[in-house]
Amino acid sequence: MARNNSLDMGELTDAYYYILLSLIRPKHGYLIMKSVEEMSDGEFSIGPASLYTSIKKLLDAEFIELTQELEKKKVYVITEKGIESLKNELERKRKMVKIAENAFNDREML
Repeated sequence: MARNNSLDMGELTDAYYYILLSLIRPKHGYLIMKSVEEMSDGEFSIGPASLYTSIKKLLDAEFIELTQELEKKKVYVITEKGIESLKNELERKRKMVKIAENAFNDREML
């Protein structure tokens, strides 16, 4: 059975989320990896194989685009479609946090 692609389902994996967020400004692969690690305070990192697999999927979904090639380095940036997906994911995560907070509050009332 084929695995569902989270992009097709409208959800972003943590890797997709951080990659898209890092591409608010154009970056090449190595800078994307460093940016992801820095913005997560070292709690999330992505290796080269996972990064380039994710980049291919994000390109295919038109969430990012290749902007230029500099000295054999491909530079990517988020698209409007990618920004919309990132905003939707942020809202989805906010709802998830609110549901969890409500569940904990209900438990404390018992």
